[in-house]
Amino acid sequence: MKEIRKTARDLMTGYCRVCPVCNGKACAGEVPGMGGLGTGSAFMANVHALADCTFNMRLVHDITEPDTGTSLLGLELSMPVMAAPIGGVSFNMGGKRSEEEYITAIIDGCRQAGIVGCTGDGVPPFIHEAGFAAIAAAGGHGIPFIKPWEDAELYDKLAKARDTGASVVGMDIDAAGLITLRKMGRPVSPKPVDTLREIIARAGLKFIVKGVMTVEDARLAAEAGADAIVVSNHGGRVLDHTPGTAKVLPGIAKEMKGKIAIIADGGIRSGGDVLKMLALGADAVMLGRPFSIAAMGGLTEGVASYAQTLRTELMQAMVMTGTRAVTQLPANILWNGPRA
Repeated sequence: MKEIRKTARDLMTGYCRVCPVCNGKACAGEVPGMGGLGTGSAFMANVHALADCTFNMRLVHDITEPDTGTSLLGLELSMPVMAAPIGGVSFNMGGKRSEEEYITAIIDGCRQAGIVGCTGDGVPPFIHEAGFAAIAAAGGHGIPFIKPWEDAELYDKLAKARDTGASVVGMDIDAAGLITLRKMGRPVSPKPVDTLREIIARAGLKFIVKGVMTVEDARLAAEAGADAIVVSNHGGRVLDHTPGTAKVLPGIAKEMKGKIAIIADGGIRSGGDVLKMLALGADAVMLGRPFSIAAMGGLTEGVASYAQTLRTELMQAMVMTGTRAVTQLPANILWNGPRA
């Protein structure tokens, strides 16, 4: 991973510094690029919210080979992890890899690791076209995400998403404020619940709504027929001064657990962070920037290597907290004492 990160740093110069700690400080305001919008506070809040969660360490048990496997939306996963939908290599990552190289690495590397990669959408059209082609070439092993466009473009892309062979499709409604799309004259917009219900019904696949940060929006997504939500502030790239996702996740999970699949993203950097999000109520997590760095730095091998690193860290955290399986977390896995 050290070599992969070094290569990524060289290739992404001017767009991502591949910092030792990816916390949004050095890249604040760099959108396009890999930074957070405005002050970068929403990006930083994601990282800080997870850092504020600490574990209870428990070693009086017999767990040595914890079970990281899970099932989500009909997908069998070696661990509850997905690569988040990110596209636009040319204007977000420096363009020294092609969109096709990048997204193929995400899809194939995740497949090799027994997890699933998601593809992004945007302008120009080769972003979603490359993603759809990579999923189709992988036999439908991937989740295409489509932005909340106007009807004609939206339904055309949904039809193309079905043609990839994927069994799940998503919409990142949190992309409604993306500066990059506004600059290109292609604004996207929020969707009222009745419109979202029609979109989900016409999609004909299991449906994920990404960009849920309140209990109310989680309820509305479920009401519209979504199979899953992603608790996400779009990596802090669409609205400054939002809370970290780890702060809002417990409230959403308390209300919606068991009613809809709950995925969380934002600031997850290690296997320990994965376990924290699960303990806070997620069924699975998404990671964006770390997988992008792995793909840029090492293509398919880089993505698979990073996924293996995550799984090793996750297993270590599970052993150290007395967690036998990711589907059976101890109630007291997180320490609830006063924060320093």
